[in-house]
Amino acid sequence: QVQVVESGGGLVQPGGSLRLSCVASGSIFSINAMGWYRQAPGKQRELVAGIISGGSTNYADSVKGRFTISRDNAKNTVYLQMNSLKPEDTAVYYCNARGRRLFPRTDFDSWGQGTQVTVSS
Repeated sequence: QVQVVESGGGLVQPGGSLRLSCVASGSIFSINAMGWYRQAPGKQRELVAGIISGGSTNYADSVKGRFTISRDNAKNTVYLQMNSLKPEDTAVYYCNARGRRLFPRTDFDSWGQGTQVTVSS
């Protein structure tokens, strides 16, 4: 089993910052990609930012220039630095990790339980 756990959500005022963390643990041989998604009430889950093992990143247009994704491969950890937060960034943020298990040597695609981010004055 591969577990994914997020942390760092909370309530912040518009214009503020938050840093989310996500750790993958368990029977992991390799992680190919990690990413952050979010889902606001009444909306579909959407990709916020992703990073692959080589370091390439991609972002949703709505967060470019404000959010930064980074990764510590040695710790199987990914971060999302969120600056200049807006009320429309309010959502549950989910972490996803994809890769290969150590044993058995099969693929995994694991999700965390989510962490609430609320941007409000």
